[in-house]
Order: sequence, then C-alpha cells, then structure tokens
Amino acid sequence: MIKHIELSLRKCVAPEFVFGVDARKMAGKYAKNLGIKKVLIVTDPGVIRAGWVEDVTKALEAENIYSILFDDVVPNPRDTNVLAGVKLYREHKCDGIVTIGGGSPMDCAKGIGIVVANMGDVLAYEGVDKILYPLPPLICIPTTAGTAADVSQFAIINDIKRHVKIAIISKSIVPDVSLIDPETTMSMDKELTINTGLDAMTHAVEAYVSNANSAITDLYALEAISLLAKNLPRVVEQPFDIQARASVMMASLLAGLAFSNASLGVIHAIAHSLGGWLDLPHGLCNAILLEHAVAYNFPHAKERYQTIASYKGMKGTPNCDEIVQDIHEFKLSLGLTQRLGALGVTKEIIPHLASMALQDACIVTNPIMPSQHDVEEILIHAL
Repeated sequence: MIKHIELSLRKCVAPEFVFGVDARKMAGKYAKNLGIKKVLIVTDPGVIRAGWVEDVTKALEAENIYSILFDDVVPNPRDTNVLAGVKLYREHKCDGIVTIGGGSPMDCAKGIGIVVANMGDVLAYEGVDKILYPLPPLICIPTTAGTAADVSQFAIINDIKRHVKIAIISKSIVPDVSLIDPETTMSMDKELTINTGLDAMTHAVEAYVSNANSAITDLYALEAISLLAKNLPRVVEQPFDIQARASVMMASLLAGLAFSNASLGVIHAIAHSLGGWLDLPHGLCNAILLEHAVAYNFPHAKERYQTIASYKGMKGTPNCDEIVQDIHEFKLSLGLTQRLGALGVTKEIIPHLASMALQDACIVTNPIMPSQHDVEEILIHAL
C-alpha cells in the first residue's frame, strides 16, 4: 500500500515485454516487426544444450530471418567477449541482436550493441548516459529468474586488465522487447535457482531502500519480495512446478523494473568488486552479503526494512536483529550455507575489495554513504 506519493520528479523506463509460456517462440515475429534481416544470436553453451536456442532459431527461420550464433560468453562477461561478438556481427553484416540466456549473455549482447552503434571500446561507456547513438534492435529472452538484465537499463562488463566489473547505465540499452518465458527456467539446477532467486530478492530489497526510490518502484519491489518469499522455497523443492517457476520469474521481472529505475546499493557494489577481482558468481555474492548489508543499513531505513519484513511474512514490528535472523533462516531453508571465506575471500584483500566497491555506481543510491571502514566491516562479517 502506498501511504505517500513523492512529488519530486521521477523517470521510469521499461521495455515492451511478453510474459508467459512459449513467449520465446515469438522471437521471429518480433524480429520481423523490428525490420531485422540477419540476427546475431548471443548465448552460451549451456543454453544451447538445454534446447532453448533451437526453439528460437526455428522461430526466426519461420520468418525468413537468417541467424549467426555467438556463444563465446562466460559468467561475468568480459570486454574481450564483447569484442569477439562485435567482430562476428560486423563480419556477417547483421542488423539486430537476439540474446538468450542469463545475465551474462544479455549483458554481453548489450555491450555488443553499444560498440556496433558507437564504435570504440565498451569500457569507455562506463557510468551513466555515456552512449550517444541508438543500439541496433535488441530482443532479450531470459532463461534464469533473477538477473532481470532483460528489462533493465544496466549492463555489467568485466574489465579483465583491471579486474573490475564496470556498470554501464543508459536508457539506450533497455531492450526493444523482452520475451519472458517461465518454461525456460525449468533447465536451471538447484544451485542456480537459489542464487538467481536471491539475486532477485536483493534487487527488490535494495531498490526499496534506495535513496532514488519512488511510489512506482516501491510497488514493483514489494510485490517481488512477497512472491519470492512464497514461491522460491517451493520451486527449490519442486523444480518442475511451472506455476512456482512462473511466480519466481514474475518476481524477477518486477524486481528488475524496480532496480532499473531506483538503482541499487552497497550489496551490488561489493558483489561487483568480488566478481571483478575474484570472478565469483554474482547472485551467490549478493545472497551471502544480504543480511550483513541490511544490518549496516537498518538504522538509516528502519521503517522501510520493517515494511520489507511485513511483505516477506514477518508479523508485528520486528527489530534489526529479528529481520537479519529471518533473512539468515530463509537462506538456510533454501540450502544456502556458503560464506565468502569458502569462496577464496581473505582478510588481506578486503581493503582492496572495499575500495573498488566505493567506486561502483551502485553505492551512490545506498540509504547512507558508507566509509571504507564500513564496507570492510560488511565483508568481514560475511567471511
């Protein structure tokens, strides 16, 4: 429920999207409507093995659209992956991009589109609104429920020389259309389901407490939290329950619309530093950090965290310790027990990780601007 409408200006962006089973099979129709004649398909080997690329290729062929396959994409996509994709796009004179997969192929596809249209190095577009020229038509088909790159104005690319994940933020990289098909998430294993689901939860939580929140993003974020609290445990236990998969996919969509317009916070800033320096899984990093960042931020957004707790199912007016414990128990109920220490994070590198996090664009919209010491303490608590 919205209690107060913010009167200051707020801008919201979103792509056209189609939600439902078999949405992926509309790729040909939308590509034709966008005037695409030859498309670069950006994906990864796992998505190909799952059979989703074949479905999309058939849909494109049905509309007489030729496709070139690019699957040289790794988790935490690198600037070199983008460069390779740009080369293939230009060699074959493509005029549009369809990307199928999780956040990595979609971010890579956005990077390819940026360079194709604007030239130069993808890393030059780090920051907010640095893109001058429109991208070629971009269709996103997510196969995970969590990253929401398919509806956001964010792209995260790994600078392999500096070992830093850069954030590119621009309305220009919002896809032309997102085909959101919950059936594609049936191929996710348990670990990926948990990590991406908690990534979506983190998106919703950080968007709701962001200092750039609005009445619109609040609606998206709170509904996402409610859907995830009810359905993520269910889908972990019953992975072929399509209704549960659809609910988690819807939560990912809503959380994506929330964070794309309200931005994020210290959790994502730290997760980006961990992904850049140690190449760790993004969703897992967010999941591990979640309650520790909540404990740090709580005094600066008390009522908002209590509202989050209510939508997650807690009764009354819980205090900080109770909310943090509830998040911890929720993660344990899903089977997530990992900590950063087990992933190779040591006390010796924490100052460097904290320093990188403080340079990340997401830190700006945290409820309170943390110090170097504050970020180090969050990391230490998560070891």
